[in-house]
Amino acid sequence: MAAIVLSGCVASEAPSIPLFGAYFPAWLLCATIGILGAVVVRVLFVLIGLDDRLPLRLFVYVCLAAGISFATSLAFFGR
Repeated sequence: MAAIVLSGCVASEAPSIPLFGAYFPAWLLCATIGILGAVVVRVLFVLIGLDDRLPLRLFVYVCLAAGISFATSLAFFGR
């Protein structure tokens, strides 16, 4: 019974990146890349005139940032 209940408890470490002598959490790096990617997409949308036609801009850009973050995490860390 304990094997079924504790099957999700695996002794694996969270992915981290050594940066300037300290371990930097990978999720924070992916979130930063996602936010920067969403800013770049927003600039492109403003340049082509698509930004004015978006119905829920905040929702769209938050979803873009999350999608870019998840894709970055999956591509580099396989999670």
